[in-house]
Amino acid sequence: MRRRKLAVPKVLDSWALLCYLEKEPGFEKLIDLFEKATVSSKPLLMSIINWGEVYYIVARRLGDAKAQEIEQLIQSLPITLVDADKYLTREAARLKATKRMAYADCFAAALAQHKKAELYTGDPEFRAVEKDIKIVWL
Repeated sequence: MRRRKLAVPKVLDSWALLCYLEKEPGFEKLIDLFEKATVSSKPLLMSIINWGEVYYIVARRLGDAKAQEIEQLIQSLPITLVDADKYLTREAARLKATKRMAYADCFAAALAQHKKAELYTGDPEFRAVEKDIKIVWL
């Protein structure tokens, strides 16, 4: 009897989503990832904190109207936003206390740890948790 391989959850950090939005090197991997997530009906995960980071970066660079437009685009992607509850916030804080990472990045790492997920990024800060989390480098 063959065992079905369970799909490993996948988490995006803000770097990955900005890579896709700005069509930077590696964005093709994300297009493929979005297509697979749609076909499998298994959406990608993203912390609401990282979503907020994408929003403020776009708003700062291109204005609030563009950030609102990007917000609509993100809603069309197979991404489930995960709220920062007490558990996730505590785990992100624990990472921040022990790793040299931006606080928002700690939310992506904590979410990946909690869900036993692969984390998609190109942000070198995540090398600090590479031994603890499966990182898929873009």
